[in-house]
Amino acid sequence: MENKQFRYAEPKDAALILQFIKELAEYEKMLDEVVATEELLRQWIFEKNKAEVIFVLEGDKEVGFALFFHNFSTFLGRAGIYLEDLFVKPECRGKGYGKALLKKLAQIAVERGCGRLEWSCLNWNKPSIDFYCSLGAVPMEDWKVYRVTGDTLRDLASC
Repeated sequence: MENKQFRYAEPKDAALILQFIKELAEYEKMLDEVVATEELLRQWIFEKNKAEVIFVLEGDKEVGFALFFHNFSTFLGRAGIYLEDLFVKPECRGKGYGKALLKKLAQIAVERGCGRLEWSCLNWNKPSIDFYCSLGAVPMEDWKVYRVTGDTLRDLASC
């Protein structure tokens, strides 16, 4: 795999980040769930520093992105990186961009002294599951993700 070029997102990239998020959501058949806006992304990623985004480039064009943030493992006693989203434009798949993004995230995790890199994948997304497993990723079969959002989140907060 030839060397790929990367760049970290800047506040001016909010529209591009949102575009990638919407393309990913469309692929995952969840476009109707996207409520993010450019302003929300600018605020939470760049002003509050709650996430980071890197782009992988083909020439000078962004063809893929990864949005990630730090989590913490009490068992390891150190931070990890949680990959929230990874997406490569369909016309650029099969060229090593997805692998390059994961390799870059692994390098970032190692450079920062993180104990792990982890992410979630939809159960039906066999191409991605096969890809992740080919890189040595291991599914966490004994764990199930739980979530509260919207009114349920507000109700829980007010108990």
